[in-house]
Amino acid sequence: MTPAGRWSVCVVVPALDEATEIEASLRSVGLDDGHEVVVVDGGSRDDTVLRAEGLGVRVIPSPPGRATQMNQGAASTRGDLLLFLHADTRLPANWSSVVRAAMDEGAVAGRFDVELRGDHPMLRVVARAINLRSRWSRIYTGDQAIFVRRSVFDEIGGYEPILLMEDLALSRRLKEAGPIASLRATVSTSGRRWEERGVFRTIALMWWLRFLYFVGVSPDRLARMYR
Repeated sequence: MTPAGRWSVCVVVPALDEATEIEASLRSVGLDDGHEVVVVDGGSRDDTVLRAEGLGVRVIPSPPGRATQMNQGAASTRGDLLLFLHADTRLPANWSSVVRAAMDEGAVAGRFDVELRGDHPMLRVVARAINLRSRWSRIYTGDQAIFVRRSVFDEIGGYEPILLMEDLALSRRLKEAGPIASLRATVSTSGRRWEERGVFRTIALMWWLRFLYFVGVSPDRLARMYR
């Protein structure tokens, strides 16, 4: 059993063409704090890899697909606790202390509240809805920086190798593994997909895709619909 407060945290960052975001995301981890950090690059054609390596972060190549990248990153690390951080998401300053506290209290996994960066006034409403829905349902999105005990992650087989909804699939299995921490601490993630595709259109699309997933539509088909 890990002594209270002594959890070693590994941060796994799946990335693909995230040169504009990757440095801020990695700096939010606290690169001088001793955490193990690995960027898993899915074949970026921009400067993602150079920017990550320029910060002294280890980068490993992977076939594209977040589930595949995150599983490969997890397998390359050694700590007690895994935190999966999207390359456009930034952690709060106190992230490691609140995560360790949640683990000390018996959680097997957890996630943060989220805020969406961007200019559209509806982004605040969307973020609040995400936080409320996930707190009630205990179904989380990758933008919320999901963290999990390595022993539990290994026991449930990691992320399912699917093209979409890998975070929802993981959440469903984690709910059966033990207590899940819904932290009030807030991560900040890019609202670009909402702004580029239209906020209301994206809301409708994501709810529709989640409904189809829960009634059994193939994630591969859903990924084609999403694109």
